[in-house]
Amino acid sequence: MSAPQPRKIIHLDLDAFFCAVEEQQNPALRGKPFAVGGRPESRGVVASCSYPARRFGVHSAMPMSQAVKRCPQLIIVPARHRLYSQVSRQVMERLHRLTPLVEQISIDEAFLDVSDLAEPALALARGLQRQVQEELGLPASLGVASNKLVAKIATDVGKASAQTGDYPRSIQVVPPGQEAAFLAPLPAEALWGVGPKTAQRLAELGIRTIGEIAAWPQEDLARRFGKIGQDLWRRAHGWDDRPIVTVRQPKSVSQETTFGQDVRDGAALRRVLREQSQQVARRLVKAQRLGSTVKLKIRWPDFTTLTRQTTLPRPTDQAEEIYQAALALFGKVWSPGQPVRLIGVGVSGLSSGVRQPTLWDQPSPQEERLEQAIQELRRRFGPQAVIRASQLGDQE
Repeated sequence: MSAPQPRKIIHLDLDAFFCAVEEQQNPALRGKPFAVGGRPESRGVVASCSYPARRFGVHSAMPMSQAVKRCPQLIIVPARHRLYSQVSRQVMERLHRLTPLVEQISIDEAFLDVSDLAEPALALARGLQRQVQEELGLPASLGVASNKLVAKIATDVGKASAQTGDYPRSIQVVPPGQEAAFLAPLPAEALWGVGPKTAQRLAELGIRTIGEIAAWPQEDLARRFGKIGQDLWRRAHGWDDRPIVTVRQPKSVSQETTFGQDVRDGAALRRVLREQSQQVARRLVKAQRLGSTVKLKIRWPDFTTLTRQTTLPRPTDQAEEIYQAALALFGKVWSPGQPVRLIGVGVSGLSSGVRQPTLWDQPSPQEERLEQAIQELRRRFGPQAVIRASQLGDQE
């Protein structure tokens, strides 16, 4: 009986995706330092930046005010997420033409399992890269390996080693059997599961590379780090048998708001919480999901961020229940007059279904007709077309 053939996994990452799309819309941006995101005076954040901007130290998730200080000539382009989503769908359509085994992990990233195709994985990767460039005008980098873990890291290594000053357009291949050798010289932080705190603990043991993790006794890593220690040891050897997941259910639904200026007014903050709870509830209802845990996220002006959560007596998709839980958490962490930079509401612990009302929840026929009328008015004239009397207290 012959041994099973190694899988052929491709990881595709669109290079500086938002910027590439914006250059298509405005070719004058090509070769210039620019960033996609919000305005610095409105506490905007860099969503993506061109490679010329990166030479000045600008990077994604950086406050736009800091980006402008590093690169005074930086051009700021407002984000157009609807456009990016449309272009992303066009890319994913082309991946699905090659194989149905596509796992999209973000708007600009996906894994493909091409094990059943006769053509070599490198040739398939080159074909995909060429097709996306020629048909959509988008640069992409790809990693090829026998599993998802190594393919993703291969992409990152390929992009980092491309010293073009422009879109990397790299392809990095890790042949079967060479996974551990490929990973060994890389820094420990390159391995999934190694964040800053874990990296610091590893460094205290003298472990700074993935190869050093692989050489460390597995039992000792498990003793020091628990299950994550065992996982790190396996990953450091390049072992990963996870399949391609073609359908992925969301683990949580959330909504958050970053204010242009700090907000101190409790009534205004409660109104935002209510609106966010309504938005989260609408998304839950649309997805036919129920949530059992409500989380509050709040950020102070010094960027200190708190998260608090509570478990509900029963799963829900109802805005009022989500709001009341978030409001209770808010009351525990916020003091009157305390400035708030960001606030958000999330629901996790999701399960399929629509909540079945209890005897006490059963609405009367009149209430059902009223709710239908309210929803129709909101659908036609916007979510603020009708405000319940219970919401008026938030405006005091």
